[in-house]
Amino acid sequence: MNPTDEQTAAADAFTTGDHLSVQAGAGTGKTTTLTLLARTTQRRGRYLAYNRAIAQDAAARFPKNVLCKTAHALAYAAVGHRYTRRLNAPRRPAWQTGQALGLTKTIRIGDRDITQKALSNATLRTVMRFCHTADDKITHHHVPRLRGLEDNDLHTQLVAHIVPFARKAWADLQHPDDGAVRFDHDHYLKIWALTQPRLDADFLLLDEAQDTNPVVEQIFLNQRHHAQLVMVGDSAQAIYHWRGATDVMTGFDGTQLALSQSFRFGPYLAAEANRWLHLADAPIRLTGTPTVPTELGPVTRPDAVLCRTNTGAMAQVMALMAAGYSVALAGGGDSLRALALAARDLKEGRRTHHPELILFPSWGDLQDYAAHDPAGRDLQPLVHLVDTHGTDAILAAVDHLASEPHAHVTVSTTHKAKGREWPRVLIADDFARTDDKDHASAPGPPDPIDYAEARLAYVAVTRTRQRLDLGGLSWIHDHPDLPEPSSHNEAPTREHPPTQG
Repeated sequence: MNPTDEQTAAADAFTTGDHLSVQAGAGTGKTTTLTLLARTTQRRGRYLAYNRAIAQDAAARFPKNVLCKTAHALAYAAVGHRYTRRLNAPRRPAWQTGQALGLTKTIRIGDRDITQKALSNATLRTVMRFCHTADDKITHHHVPRLRGLEDNDLHTQLVAHIVPFARKAWADLQHPDDGAVRFDHDHYLKIWALTQPRLDADFLLLDEAQDTNPVVEQIFLNQRHHAQLVMVGDSAQAIYHWRGATDVMTGFDGTQLALSQSFRFGPYLAAEANRWLHLADAPIRLTGTPTVPTELGPVTRPDAVLCRTNTGAMAQVMALMAAGYSVALAGGGDSLRALALAARDLKEGRRTHHPELILFPSWGDLQDYAAHDPAGRDLQPLVHLVDTHGTDAILAAVDHLASEPHAHVTVSTTHKAKGREWPRVLIADDFARTDDKDHASAPGPPDPIDYAEARLAYVAVTRTRQRLDLGGLSWIHDHPDLPEPSSHNEAPTREHPPTQG
């Protein structure tokens, strides 16, 4: 493939030795561009991949002077191998770990009893959140906010109880041979990061930079005094802030470049993507490839249905199965099974260990929280799904999921769909805005679209190659915040290409 002018400009900038940040939109050939850069030099490089599969794929594409690894693989080689015995230890319930750390009693905060199991779970989550940061010790801001204890005063009381045990757990994890806390891969990554490692390379390539968590960001940026840093990613696809990821590209001190030519889709879809890039205040706009005839319009037999939430995905799975389709769920059904089992426990009068629902003593308590507490609004779809279908039907649907190669259609959350593409995509109705429905009967403008909402929508609409059904995102065309869309190909702004009958 002949490089684009933008790819050539990136290669030229790389040869100067400057630190580079490359904003690369959906389908613009991020890894291809990094490979192009690597082939311009004989210097020793390292490519930091987001996960093992990407690292393995990159190793087959990059020249021999570039070592392709995940940050975890580097950390394991440096320190993680010392903890092999603990890594292979049997799993143990969080409550047993908490008991070994000294968490033995239920405590009361506000009007809720926080059980020993809930405290143990929160303690281990605190340690894991610390491991994802660049911080050097566990403090109050690592303690997760629990449902039902969102009030700042109540959370402060929780913090005072949890932090000492979390620090005790971290001290336990320093012992290579044995300990009370189950040792995890993120633990040795953090232990390695705290040594302020120096990577032996002349240049570093960081892919998917917008999803880097602070611990990896710190390792990467600390190399800038002896190695050339090159990061590539798409700030508009930064959708993992809720789990600690940060967009390392924002504010990076280096030459700023862009890749805007998408090879995945054509001008009409580029125009649609640019609506969301505008609303996300993204630094780039996309150009579609004219020879890729991507259409927008109804899709009756999608290859993929993209949802906003896990609960929305479960609703789609059940509806499609009822219609006779063989359905796959991207990432599998484990998280949905866990939610359904938690709901069943609550409905049968038992407390659940599920971290999202652990503080609720009964299903009725959860129903009231979802219906009346603003913090519980996102649980309303789960409550509706369980009350409509029952937990047994949900569990049966999960058990009947097909593998993707053997399914008629794949259902996926947009988070799980990132980095993937399908020929024909339908956007699920859980993307519809509830406030817009409210405004149908009440005067006044709808709520503004926030950046996180726009970024998630941008990821969703850019997963297709042939045809996109906007479905639950169709409201954007009637929203007052809608800009005049633009594609560098000058595709029609409000008219879609002719749809197939």
